[in-house]
Amino acid sequence: MENQIDRLLNQHLLLIIIILLFPSCAKDRDISGFFISNDPVNTRFDQSNEWNNLHPFKNFEINTENYSLLAGGDSHIGGVKNFSTLVNEAKKPGNIAFVMVGDLVTGKKEDYLTLKSVLPDFDKFPYFLIVGNHDLFYDGWNTFYEYFGTSTYYFTVKTPTYKDLYICLDTGSGTIGDKQLAWLINLLSNERVNYRNCIVFTHLNFFRNNNQLSANPLVTELYVLLDIFDRYHVNMVISGHAHVKAINVFGNTTYITLRALLDGITNPSFLKLNVSKTSLSYNFQAIY
Repeated sequence: MENQIDRLLNQHLLLIIIILLFPSCAKDRDISGFFISNDPVNTRFDQSNEWNNLHPFKNFEINTENYSLLAGGDSHIGGVKNFSTLVNEAKKPGNIAFVMVGDLVTGKKEDYLTLKSVLPDFDKFPYFLIVGNHDLFYDGWNTFYEYFGTSTYYFTVKTPTYKDLYICLDTGSGTIGDKQLAWLINLLSNERVNYRNCIVFTHLNFFRNNNQLSANPLVTELYVLLDIFDRYHVNMVISGHAHVKAINVFGNTTYITLRALLDGITNPSFLKLNVSKTSLSYNFQAIY
């Protein structure tokens, strides 16, 4: 494993140059797996960045060392039974927020409206959303941006003793893109040392744990991201997309793939992330 990491570190600069000079998106659209998005990742990043400049990142300040947040993915609304279970669980004492790692809906505006109807009041209970590939169907990015704004951002949690960093990335069209990659590297290189824990949320899962048809990050991007997350001691990367619960470890980072929240799926579940003064742990919670 050490030799493998060493090779990745040696390739780090070269691979970043490759991605920055030869971005994986076409001139005016991204190709991702089995669909084409008319809103390429660089365009979405620019819009997200504009939104971020007008809306400050969320910073939680809590008076205890212990807290939890929930993470779910792939609700594919329409149906809201399993998603509503997550929302109700998130509101219980000790939880500060929940994160959805994409494929919230199938891109149709009426499904986004259904999603809005079951989300809590953000000022009363915060939530954080990022886009998945299905959210981009039917020009879905325009609706996502209208309702929720950014899909590339971070939020922080400050306890009496420590600070934790949570980064949300947009991989909805199968590539992180050169602009978002540069933003991520700048954030980690300048800010990571100021935080105890660093957790990244992204829609695309990084490892194939079954014979899935869904896409993973492009190979060059995958190498770069594995290197970056290891180099800057990212504790966890939490993703969805594959609808299969899985845990992989590479270097300093644990990669968690979530089971889907889609109504009607077998064994739906979500993740509960537990943070204390001395530990970072998680458990999967099944929905019955």
